[in-house]
Amino acid sequence: MVIQASSTQLKWLSSGIDQAGGKLPLFDGKGQRINERTIRTCIKNGWAEPWFSNPIKPDWLVCKITEAGRALVKRYIPR
Repeated sequence: MVIQASSTQLKWLSSGIDQAGGKLPLFDGKGQRINERTIRTCIKNGWAEPWFSNPIKPDWLVCKITEAGRALVKRYIPR
């Protein structure tokens, strides 16, 4: 079964491609927090993984893109 990523998920994942360590943003380009459902779905599908816990904001999911996430982005968003 092939799982399709939404355009929102692809956009979020693609933002980690060129970041140090593959860090994914907590906020979008307009300063809005990334929807937690987007983040959790990407984690569930193996496209992102939790990076570390934020002791100041424990409810924030700080994540990085996985190799599977990189492959997904490269397949749908050629550079």
